[in-house]
Amino acid sequence: MILNVLKWLQRRADNVAVGLLTAIFLSFILQIVSRYVIRHPLGWTLEACLMAWLWLVFWSSAFTLRDEDHVRFTILYDTARPKVRRIYMLITAACIVGALLISMPATYDFVSFMKIEKSSLLKVRFDVVFSVYLIFAVAIITRYVWRVVEMFRTPDEDTQT
Repeated sequence: MILNVLKWLQRRADNVAVGLLTAIFLSFILQIVSRYVIRHPLGWTLEACLMAWLWLVFWSSAFTLRDEDHVRFTILYDTARPKVRRIYMLITAACIVGALLISMPATYDFVSFMKIEKSSLLKVRFDVVFSVYLIFAVAIITRYVWRVVEMFRTPDEDTQT
């Protein structure tokens, strides 16, 4: 049951990423047509592309990319014994969770403060634009805490960082 719900949520997260990619592509094509065919460039398409790109990067990193899809430097990890790998994983998780938790109050303050600013042409409030980082941070914290919990639940398995 829970696995089915998680798979459904994963598909919805993928749908959001596809929607963002579609928005970027359509804005880009519209800009090309308006600039070179109609000879009347549209400025808002650049803003739309930039906002969609920002959301796409953080949303996908948080929800659609698998752990093995992320860029990692694993030279030391790959050569270590399983027990040492577990220690590396704990250190990595502690550093990532700690850094994101420590930065969370200042990040929230900044995002909240940005409600006074809007984008030039689309008039989208910047707190809405930057709120994706808060979503990303919470998702990454949750992901790494879950990894540590899983590592302690299955102590014999090799854990990837």
